[in-house]
Amino acid sequence: MIVFHGSEKIIRQPSFTKGNYTNDYGKGFYCTEDIELAKEWACKKKTNGFVNQYSIDLNGLSVCNLNGGNYHILHWLALLTKHRSYWQQKSIAEQAKNYLQEHFLIDISGFDVITGYRADDSYYSFAQDFIMGTISLQKLAVAMRLGNLGEQIVLKSEKAFEQIQYECCEIALAEEYYVKKSQRDLEARRAYQETRGSLDFSNDIYMIDILRGRVSEDELFLQ
Repeated sequence: MIVFHGSEKIIRQPSFTKGNYTNDYGKGFYCTEDIELAKEWACKKKTNGFVNQYSIDLNGLSVCNLNGGNYHILHWLALLTKHRSYWQQKSIAEQAKNYLQEHFLIDISGFDVITGYRADDSYYSFAQDFIMGTISLQKLAVAMRLGNLGEQIVLKSEKAFEQIQYECCEIALAEEYYVKKSQRDLEARRAYQETRGSLDFSNDIYMIDILRGRVSEDELFLQ
């Protein structure tokens, strides 16, 4: 597999010991198969950056695909609430965070690689709206597909880091890719507001329904 990592610098040897615990899935090396997205992420601070290209051999690695058939969006949300640092307290959001982690948190410690949604700024706010009870689960599922953000691929174990090989790098110009990143975020937010403003169907699922035990596991997998 060929993957790309957008950064302010060239990274010839990704390090297992580095990384930010408050990223979506905790400490790890975050990549994408889409070079254009990687260029946007490289310029997130409105400065020029680099796209580092790697090849990774997945043979023998244990991969958790959060968008696969074994998981649903609440498994992703439970991980997000565990690792991301800001969630509103003293509200339904705090109860929802605790409930999600108690009932849907996956133990990812045994996996070498995680793949799943990336919670960029706008997408993180969509998740917060669902947890606050202002949008339904169905609308969150639609929102997470806005903007064609794609999946991220995260190396989580020493074994995975041993199987990634640096290939080359390319400069990403902020004058082009910071603008593209901002435009993508703006378009996603506009589309989200249109989706959010439409009428819900009577069978839409809200966080309060989940908290009150009104939703079965089978129903969650259908979303």
